[in-house]
Amino acid sequence: MEQSQRIKVAILGTGNIGTDLMYKILRDPGHLELALFAGIDPQSEGIARARALGIPTSTEGITAVLADPEIKLVFDATSAKAHVRHAKLLREAGKIAIDLTPAARGPYVVPPVNLGAHLDKDNVNLITCGGQATIPLVYAVSRVTPVRYAEIVSTVASRSAGPGTRQNIDEFTFTTARGLEALGGAEQGKAIIILNPAEPPIIMTNTIYVIPAGDFDEGAVLASISQMVAEVQRYVPGYRLKAEPVIDRRFTPWGERPVIAMLLEVEGAGDFLPPYAGNLDIMTSAAKRVGELFAQHLLGVRAEVLA
Repeated sequence: MEQSQRIKVAILGTGNIGTDLMYKILRDPGHLELALFAGIDPQSEGIARARALGIPTSTEGITAVLADPEIKLVFDATSAKAHVRHAKLLREAGKIAIDLTPAARGPYVVPPVNLGAHLDKDNVNLITCGGQATIPLVYAVSRVTPVRYAEIVSTVASRSAGPGTRQNIDEFTFTTARGLEALGGAEQGKAIIILNPAEPPIIMTNTIYVIPAGDFDEGAVLASISQMVAEVQRYVPGYRLKAEPVIDRRFTPWGERPVIAMLLEVEGAGDFLPPYAGNLDIMTSAAKRVGELFAQHLLGVRAEVLA
């Protein structure tokens, strides 16, 4: 593809997530041209890798991104606290921010749920790894029948949780729960994250409990879930249910109700991160998918929208 058919983008944050996203864009750039890989740590392994690959780099962080007027899209893979400051600066510079932190300064986006809904915005938020993994399945239920309550437990390998993830634990639980409501369609959502220190490291696993508000067609719900898994697998091939969803009646705060239980596993593609780090891989995969659509929109190219 000619460079004139690509939008210049920057990755802000040179840790695991930023580095994995760099490799994903280089492997399959589509309409994205990686023009800058920027952070603040001169000793960053990610910076060294980018330089070795011939990618322009900077250790001046947001300052370097703002200094290049040709950069139109910025993937922020820093931290929730940092993005609060970055969001305002990027907006004032006329750049679109795709936020991989739980800062939630822009509307939530999960590709198979509402990918094309916010192309007019200058900042969109990818919620959290747990949100990207579980919200599609809660939404798959809610598009068939109203959902009263959704609870998710994301268990990730301790090795895959870097300093940014650990600093954002509170934001993770809050933002994921709100995403289960705002996009998943649940009246009430709850999210829990567990960092598992097991060796060898475990693959990201998510347990999802959904309580519908009333009676529902079990066949239609199961078909919707199956379709959603296939949709997510289009950009995250390692996304899979470990078993068929289980529907049984249990005592709940709303009386005896049917509860839908799902056990989901996310294996990473291994672009940079190890395959067990599916929690990080699903974020970078979603970011690239969203960035590609924004690039197509800016170029006036007809885009394929999943939802």
